[in-house]
Amino acid sequence: MSTEPETPDPTETPTVTEPGTTGTPGGGGGTGGASEGGSAGGSGAEGDGDAGGGDDTAAEGAGASAGGAAVEGAVAGGEGAEGESEGAPAESDPPEGAVAESDPPEGAVAEGDGSAKQLSEAEAELAAQRVERERIARRKAEKQAAIDSGAKLSGKAADLLAAVRAVESGRQPSATVFADPEPAPRPAVPAPVRPARPEQAAVAAPAPAAVDSVRQVLGEGGAPDTLAPQVAAALGEDAARRLREDPWLLLRVGGVRPEQADGFARALLGAACAPDDERRGRSFTGWLLEQAAVAGHTVLEMPALIAALGRQAVPDPEAAVQSAVAEAEALVFEDALDPTAPVPEPRAQPSGAGDAEHTDDAEDEPVERPVRVLVGLERYALAEESLAEGVARLINSVPKEDGSAEWERAADSARGSAAELLRAVRTGGLVLHTGGEASSVEAATLLRTATGAGLRAWAATHGADGRDRFAAVLDASGGTENGTIGGRGAGGSGTEGPGAAGAEAPRAGGLAPVATLAGLLSGAEGPGRDAEGALDLDLLVVLDAPQLDVEEAALLVESLPDGARLVLSGDPGVLWSAGPGRVFADLLAARVCPQIASRVPDPGPLGELVSGIGVGELNQVEAPGKEVVIVPVRDAGEAVHRAVQLVADSVPRAIGVPAEQTQVITPGHGGAVGTRVLNAALKERLNPGPGRFGGFDPGDRVAYSPAPGRTLTGQVVRADAEGLHLRCAGAAVVVPKERVEQTVRHGWAVTAHQAAGARWPAVVVVLPGDAAQALSRPWVYTAFGRAERHLSVVHGVEQALARAVAEVQAKPRTTRLPALLAPQLPTTTG
Repeated sequence: MSTEPETPDPTETPTVTEPGTTGTPGGGGGTGGASEGGSAGGSGAEGDGDAGGGDDTAAEGAGASAGGAAVEGAVAGGEGAEGESEGAPAESDPPEGAVAESDPPEGAVAEGDGSAKQLSEAEAELAAQRVERERIARRKAEKQAAIDSGAKLSGKAADLLAAVRAVESGRQPSATVFADPEPAPRPAVPAPVRPARPEQAAVAAPAPAAVDSVRQVLGEGGAPDTLAPQVAAALGEDAARRLREDPWLLLRVGGVRPEQADGFARALLGAACAPDDERRGRSFTGWLLEQAAVAGHTVLEMPALIAALGRQAVPDPEAAVQSAVAEAEALVFEDALDPTAPVPEPRAQPSGAGDAEHTDDAEDEPVERPVRVLVGLERYALAEESLAEGVARLINSVPKEDGSAEWERAADSARGSAAELLRAVRTGGLVLHTGGEASSVEAATLLRTATGAGLRAWAATHGADGRDRFAAVLDASGGTENGTIGGRGAGGSGTEGPGAAGAEAPRAGGLAPVATLAGLLSGAEGPGRDAEGALDLDLLVVLDAPQLDVEEAALLVESLPDGARLVLSGDPGVLWSAGPGRVFADLLAARVCPQIASRVPDPGPLGELVSGIGVGELNQVEAPGKEVVIVPVRDAGEAVHRAVQLVADSVPRAIGVPAEQTQVITPGHGGAVGTRVLNAALKERLNPGPGRFGGFDPGDRVAYSPAPGRTLTGQVVRADAEGLHLRCAGAAVVVPKERVEQTVRHGWAVTAHQAAGARWPAVVVVLPGDAAQALSRPWVYTAFGRAERHLSVVHGVEQALARAVAEVQAKPRTTRLPALLAPQLPTTTG
């Protein structure tokens, strides 16, 4: 996607290539410092060939992006990034009002390489190479080898397979994926037994007979038979019959586009296939609502949905929506535009109402409030309603009695916003706490105080990195005492702490009561559940609250017992959740509970830079310790070269941060400087190898997405018959070979959505020239805020960066949470 020509800043330094140069992006370049080694054009660029073709191209004005997967105007904005993808000029962020399709995985599992049974690393390598060279068709190799996905396909089948590969688990909502981490709601059983490792449970495979039947139908319609397991999982045991009767149900499989479903339907139905087919309209309606969820919306306004259906050549969009509603594939809602406005009184009866002339016209009719008509999928609509009810229950319930004297002493000894937070939590069931990274010390103070007052208190973070950082804050601030917090065991009700899941990190004072949110809800970490199925705690502090999507938040509040306190803490300036909804922002806007804004500033030049971005200012900051370095570049090839040079050489030498602790962040996966190109260049420099395990080698850095919106960074250890063995946040993880293609990418370079909730000692943010349209204030704020000690900005967007920070806000998302909360709770101004 091209960008408008920018007027260069006359004060801009033309080239700065070394971390001896300090400055900020605000000036368009750094000052001082000597240029070191290497030509400006670097050899690290793998090509602009990615920038303009295939699934990496966003179509503007044609109602589709990533090869036609988006519907222009169907969705008004949205981050469009569920777990893996976000605005990239070449593939991620669609034109205003479009929904972007997911990116393809890094590569399919190689033929047998990643799954051959291994007794040792040496034997594994020899066996893999032998299979690759000789292609020995032995029974054992056939049994253990991964499927060669569509290598021999061509024409329509190859196109369809390419589209399927254009979707990653983090982007497309999938019932099998979303159901994976969720525990049964409120079971009347004791706390669940913890697994030995923090892994996702394997997705239940459909029956082989059902898969074979679906494979036959797919073959008749010219679709690749590798889709059969996904279709069978999506449609159930009777999938073959259902697919034959309604070929457009193929759209239920992530990555299949409408035009491809139409082609499949024509092949099966022949002359009976028509644009006005009722089945087509229903399936297209559901597909558009799924695409809206990918972009972050829980519902769509009816006019937007009807317009989008019209652009998909559905002759009667209103009838299509009505059919989807009648078949319970979608729900319709009428939300008052102003939920707090009083219901108008009935119209007054005109004088002379008794006259026959006025009898029919003078009936009392209520004056209806203006409403907006919304359409949504049941799963997200019900989750949002459940969340609103749960929030109201927490706010209206009386918090558990505690040691008032302990709270008062702590509040009196604390200062500023920390004291305000303690007093608000003492009396409130729900409190919102906003602030940057440094504000976590206030959450730590709250946790210690609650424990000292006799409450069972825990904290939860978005990922393992955040869990370990917050545990370190607790330890550093005197939070642990003989392996406990305030003298209470970290396991709450006699259960083990996070170490039971094999994911604990060494901590100075023992195990801290901190878990990942996914581990807490699944029972793999945390205090476990009581006899009624509720979490066995009195206070839960959730950090990284902006990362909560509506389903996760609903499950969380449903899991809390009556009388429990919930504190949602986070930085409202970062990117919203990868999944649908904007829970934290909606709760802040609704003002239904106390809101405490931290006044603890993030320290140093990095804190000053990021704080300015949060209020729309890209400031020059003094960086005497090379905390911020700007590296101007002219083109994509130079951007890739400089990024690799920084990670592999300059940052380790000049800053003292090794390459394995330096993270590259770029706007998207595709394009000439997307994660795919950067990861290929970084692998070639840092860990070259043949990629014998489905494109991966031992020592490769990876980004593993076990569920939508969750990304764990780690390293490849080995591969065997079980799958790909990783080490993520100190824990051993095994990814089954059939899941590698969907859930594992190389991880030297990631997107800002993948990086959200994590921090690294050094970060290199790459902003190529064609990234200008992908930038926004939340994106820049999130990417720049991931650095702890050092930030390098490979800067090729000129003044577009400052404009994005000053002018481009988060894209709107359509949700119902504020409207659902308004009638249940009084408005709060605190």
